[in-house]
Amino acid sequence: MDVQPMLTRDLVLRVCANSTEFDEGWTAAESKAVVPFLAPRDTALIDAVVAAAADVGVNRLLICRTRAEFAYEPVTDAPANTAGIVDVIRGWGDEPTDVLIVVEDLSAAVIITAEELTVAAGPDDFVRAFAGADIPEARAEFGEQARLGRDPELLRAAQRYGCLEIGGRHARGSRGPGPDLAERLAERAHALREGSPGAVRALRAARGAAGWLAVAVLAAAAVALPGVGAVVPVALGMLWLLIQLALPARSRTVGFATLLRVAALGAIAVWPVAFAEQTVLGLLGPGAPDWTGPTYVAVPLEEAGKLAPLLLVWLFARRRVKRMSAADHLLLGAAAGAGFHLAERGLLAAASGAVPGTTHYGLFTLLPGWSAVPATGTVFAGHAVTTALIAGAFGVVAVGRRHHGLWVWALPPLAVAVAAVDHMHYNADLADVDLAPATAFFAALTGNGSLTRWLLLLLLAGAVLMDHRLARLTAETTPPLPGAEPLAGLRRAALGRAVRARVRVPGDIAPVFRRAALAWIRLPVTLACGLSAMVHELAVQVAAARRGPAALFAAWRLLRWRRAHAMGAVRANGRPWRRHPARERLEATRLLLEPARPGTVAGAVGTAAALVAAAPLADPGRLPGLPGEPGYALAALQTGMAWFGGLPAGSQAWAAAAGAALLVLATTGWSVPWSPPDVRALLRRPGAEAVVLLGAAAPGQLGYGALALIGTVLPASAGRVLKPSPAGRVRSPSGAA
Repeated sequence: MDVQPMLTRDLVLRVCANSTEFDEGWTAAESKAVVPFLAPRDTALIDAVVAAAADVGVNRLLICRTRAEFAYEPVTDAPANTAGIVDVIRGWGDEPTDVLIVVEDLSAAVIITAEELTVAAGPDDFVRAFAGADIPEARAEFGEQARLGRDPELLRAAQRYGCLEIGGRHARGSRGPGPDLAERLAERAHALREGSPGAVRALRAARGAAGWLAVAVLAAAAVALPGVGAVVPVALGMLWLLIQLALPARSRTVGFATLLRVAALGAIAVWPVAFAEQTVLGLLGPGAPDWTGPTYVAVPLEEAGKLAPLLLVWLFARRRVKRMSAADHLLLGAAAGAGFHLAERGLLAAASGAVPGTTHYGLFTLLPGWSAVPATGTVFAGHAVTTALIAGAFGVVAVGRRHHGLWVWALPPLAVAVAAVDHMHYNADLADVDLAPATAFFAALTGNGSLTRWLLLLLLAGAVLMDHRLARLTAETTPPLPGAEPLAGLRRAALGRAVRARVRVPGDIAPVFRRAALAWIRLPVTLACGLSAMVHELAVQVAAARRGPAALFAAWRLLRWRRAHAMGAVRANGRPWRRHPARERLEATRLLLEPARPGTVAGAVGTAAALVAAAPLADPGRLPGLPGEPGYALAALQTGMAWFGGLPAGSQAWAAAAGAALLVLATTGWSVPWSPPDVRALLRRPGAEAVVLLGAAAPGQLGYGALALIGTVLPASAGRVLKPSPAGRVRSPSGAA
């Protein structure tokens, strides 16, 4: 604060619209959570104010009266303890009045009216001291109290702060957009699971049998044809790449099954892209140099064509796309590029009978699929990495453009430039073509392609942190996670440091410098809160795993659904948006996983998981007639078609069966299981449980089953890593203290 005391009118005008209501512009800044509630004016309420201040790491509070007759009184800077605040309020006399208590940097505040109405606003850590862990439930509860009590003052507060829909009873339902095709199919599947469990078990068993049949066909084809055997490591490498990106993407809302379906679309995209390349080369005529195809034709067409599956996702699930996080866009781009890479490099590998040695796959390879030219040191990070870089940059813009300013618009052109130069430089080196000086200079900035993978990981980390920061801004509407959030001390220290630093930032400096200073101050808070959210999700999964496979699978679904709900609220920015699944389903799943309300522990999955990884392969030499292994879809398709056409009829049948098996494996059996088998019922109902076991043992679900088995052998203390959710200190369903 300044040395000269602040007048009450100055503070009230910044925070309040009148003596009993917050200003809408102030609450909208940084999307503060606002919770009105009823509580008597006693020391319990002051204790909650002190606890809220402690939760955001401050030890001083600004206190004043809000009515106009006190406008020229100085604001009191009091210690954040019950005795100090009570002394200030008692010094005003015995007549009840409206009181405003504000954090020093004006990031959080409480209005205590002369009646029982109290309104708290600020970060979610501050508001939870009054409302408890479930802020949406507290807001809905106040809205119901106002509606039933028909108190005009309470109704006004409920409507002003969005706790009650404006209009009659018929207007309180969902007024958002209707479902898209993907949501309608999901609801049909949910209704089928609820209404026809026997038919669903049979379908799951058929899916599991089809998956293992596809594995058997692929193994037999690999033995019969050396070319098919060379494709399998490429497929496993792309699967391992998606796992490497999906595991650290702790803000993703798309399932792993969706990623593999998009990868299948990316593989199919090789054919239209190759046709487009052939058409463009035909228009250029026979006089065009040989290196034109793999450089100036292939690079723009392939980098654009690999994004086509994402357009199909938008057409199929338009509402769902608007609930995706920035990490989702990156992962979907990686999946589309991985499928494209599998088709392109798989065709070249099948034609040569072995994977070219310039491509790296293996269990210890970071983002496998990259290629290098040993003579020049040029590296091509692979189609999956370049497409993920472009899609991730556009995802950051789609999600964060309203909260992070115009600078995020610089990311897409930079990502496109890095991907195009990386791809073109590699193909040009293989064709012995010198790059233009400007292109060579830009390629040198990325280490001739060697830094592209690290740039992608940096973008992924930034996207995850941004997603978690924006998700916290939706605490008013997003259901909380089960249990208490960990690392409270770390968040408290970061929030308190930010409050003290923001107070020292002058208000009259140039806006660009002020925004830069505030962004730098906000960075530790973002890191601390993001780490806390990820540790909380890990604790939820560990506690659920200890309770059995059913609880673990429900926890995985709840985490993705909750993130999608938060991203939908962020991206809607106050506009109507499609909530799917419904909040009631999220709340039911959360209550099932609450530590204080344990659910039924299901039996263990009766399967064992096998770890499969491709080992690094030897260098068989370059393909005849091709300049190395360029990222060139037309050459790969022509080579693959020539190889397939030269096979005997029986071998062609094996090759076609192997392609169909890969398609079946990529599109089925990778979703989180819904109903794991119960080993205790296996002796009572061997036939029915055997069908369930076969459905849960699809090839893509072995990993889920392995993690569920590990969870059942965890010690009992693992279930206590998740503490019960804290209750509000002053708010109760009846409004009493």
